[in-house]
Amino acid sequence: MIAQNIAHQAVLQGHTVLFATAGQLLGELAGLDSDSALRYRLRRYAAPDLLVVDEVGYLSYSNRHADLLFELINRRHEKKSTLITTNKAFSEWGEVFPNASCVVAMIDRLVHHAEILSIKGESFRRKEAQEAAAAKSKTRKTKGGS
Repeated sequence: MIAQNIAHQAVLQGHTVLFATAGQLLGELAGLDSDSALRYRLRRYAAPDLLVVDEVGYLSYSNRHADLLFELINRRHEKKSTLITTNKAFSEWGEVFPNASCVVAMIDRLVHHAEILSIKGESFRRKEAQEAAAAKSKTRKTKGGS
C-alpha cells in the first residue's frame, strides 16, 4: 500500500510511473521470443520516472530472470527512480534468485543512493480480516441471543 501511495503521489506531481509485480515483469520479459522484442520491452520498463516492482521475494526465479532484472536495474541506475518491495532481506535474495551470479551486483546498484525502509509488524490485511471476523461473530451472537 505504501508503494502504491508513493506511485500515486508521483503521478500527481506529473511524473511517469509504471507499477508491476515482479512476477508480471519478469514473466513478460522472459517470455519474449526475439532480441528486438526484449530490447523494446526493456526500454519500456526503463523509461518511466518511477518504476515500482512489487513483491520481489514471494517467488523464486531462474538465472535468466535474475539477469533480466539486473539489466533493467542497471539501465535505470543513477538515471531514474526504482522502488522495490520485498519480504526478504537482501541477504536472502540468494533464495529468490538461486545460483544467479548477478545478485550481488544487482543489490549493489539498488542500494546505491537508496533509502531503505524496513517495516516490521503485523500484517494490516490479517488484522483487518480478524477485526471483520470478530465483528461478524459479535453480530451473530447479538442476533442469535434475541
